[in-house]
Amino acid sequence: MEAISFRNGPISMAGNLYLPSDFDPKGSYAAVVAVHPGGGVKEQAAGLYASKLADQGFVAVAYDASFQGQSGGEPHHLEDPAARVEDVRAAVDYLQTLEYVDPERIGALGICAGGGYAVNAAMTDYRVKAITTVSAVNIGTSFRRGWFGADPDSAAVPTLQAAAQQRTAEAQGADPVYIPYVPPEPDENTPADLVEAKDYYLTPRAQHPNAKNKQLFTKSISRIFTFDAFHLVEDLLIQPVLIVAGSEAGSLWMSTELHGRARSSKKLVVVEGGTHMDFYDIPKYVDHAVSEAVPFFRENLAGSSGES
Repeated sequence: MEAISFRNGPISMAGNLYLPSDFDPKGSYAAVVAVHPGGGVKEQAAGLYASKLADQGFVAVAYDASFQGQSGGEPHHLEDPAARVEDVRAAVDYLQTLEYVDPERIGALGICAGGGYAVNAAMTDYRVKAITTVSAVNIGTSFRRGWFGADPDSAAVPTLQAAAQQRTAEAQGADPVYIPYVPPEPDENTPADLVEAKDYYLTPRAQHPNAKNKQLFTKSISRIFTFDAFHLVEDLLIQPVLIVAGSEAGSLWMSTELHGRARSSKKLVVVEGGTHMDFYDIPKYVDHAVSEAVPFFRENLAGSSGES
């Protein structure tokens, strides 16, 4: 692994590049962009998957989203879906500058919200030839309808009203307000997946100093709530997609929705007993997802020689 940087317009992106152990700079490799969850950084789940893909012969890159982690962009701690989608395209740009990467053999793997962003990017960037989602989340739909998808979209209105009031306050000199990605103090009403998310992000299990568990309230909410990662997926997603999720994940409905709506070649793998967060770092579930992703990418990113 080596630290890298690349540009997303005016923003300098911080990433880690993972190479196969038998890497030959004169070779020609398939490559995968690993897209981290909302609130994550490259050193967590995305880096784990990138490392495991490199172990299987792929070149892989994980990076911090624009406005987050070690990447640039102001204001920091902004979750901007449009920027997150453009991040994926910028990572593809970077991979296409590497002489040892075959520009026709680039895929994307996204975890949680990163899965939704990867799908959305692929719908408008056909340089991405294959997509894998792991515990996929359509972040805008999830924020509007709740973790289980049980609420109507209109349930977002009170939060948007509060964001409008806060924006006025900030325009008049108030300090910006930040909200957490995961609840720091779960209660009896907190979904089990988000209780586990607190354990992942806010304890030594996977805590990282660059993952601050904070996002700007007004500027993030106004961008997230109108975003739909799967908008037009029926017509614009032409690449094959592998969808991996756990049977016990409260977010499973988003994976099944993607599978139901996509018209391209698709495969849904529901892993019995798995929760949403199990696929971030629990070896049994990560290895299961990787065991599905590796042959999927080998088949769909195969060159004329069939090499990885």
